[in-house]
Amino acid sequence: MVVISLRLKNSELKHIDDLSSQEHKDRSSVARELIQQGWQFLMIKQYREGRLSLGGLSKKLDISLSETIDLLADFGIEAPIEYEDYLKGFEVLAGK
Repeated sequence: MVVISLRLKNSELKHIDDLSSQEHKDRSSVARELIQQGWQFLMIKQYREGRLSLGGLSKKLDISLSETIDLLADFGIEAPIEYEDYLKGFEVLAGK
């Protein structure tokens, strides 16, 4: 793991401290999680804007295609895949 230094506004540090208290985690863990969630948000936004394909989104998020589709559903974003194709994917996976 690499160590970096950041300059944060007092309000940004307060957000980290508040979340740290709520989640009972240290500041570093909370900051890493927020960075990861911010990355996911930006990549999903790019997908929604048509700047990333479904496969590209999956690759950027380093998760499987089915996990990507599930994540999009969690955010209320429909993936351009038919339900039957989705089920076929499970059939193929089960056959391996």
